[in-house]
Amino acid sequence: ASMKNLITYLPLLLLSMFILFSAATSALGSEIKYEKAIFAGGCFWCMEKPFEQLGGVSSVNSGYTGGTSGNPSYSDYGAGGHIEAVEITFDPAKISYRQLLEVFWQQVDPTDAGGQFVDRGHSYSTAIFYNSGDQQKQAEESKNELQKSGIFNKPIVTPILPAEKFFPAEDYHQDYYKKNPLRYRYYRSGSGRDRFLDKIWEGKTF
Repeated sequence: ASMKNLITYLPLLLLSMFILFSAATSALGSEIKYEKAIFAGGCFWCMEKPFEQLGGVSSVNSGYTGGTSGNPSYSDYGAGGHIEAVEITFDPAKISYRQLLEVFWQQVDPTDAGGQFVDRGHSYSTAIFYNSGDQQKQAEESKNELQKSGIFNKPIVTPILPAEKFFPAEDYHQDYYKKNPLRYRYYRSGSGRDRFLDKIWEGKTF
């Protein structure tokens, strides 16, 4: 009886083992290969929310980059030449770097070399930091297309630079819009950012 049962259920056992092996192999082969994008757009509080809401983006971290000092903090990053930026981790199978660039341009005034809105100085300037030659090419093409579009009537001055070490900001800066929603809305409205962007992009796409 035991031999008969073995003969009866052996094909099912083998089939089950094959299905499990195939599933495991597929899972290994489809491991997500995340990429990173680094954008500076003035106050990093205002740059997190637009990207965190996008499908395919797994995380957005506020931080400092572009300077020469090591381990910058909120109290001294400007003195070391760093600027506020966000590091975006994304799945390129779900959202492209080009799409991230389009969102970036719609968050900033890329014609202002002296800061962003109410925040003045180099530490609040805009920049795109590329992590590969392909990102550099796409960023330059996107910048040229924005300039030719006529959406802005001044030259686009946002620099496109090779990525440097990104230093995450202090915990209380991360997801500031979630932790302090009232202060965030007050700051964003009072900075003039929303009024400017609404005026520039009303009825326009890029």
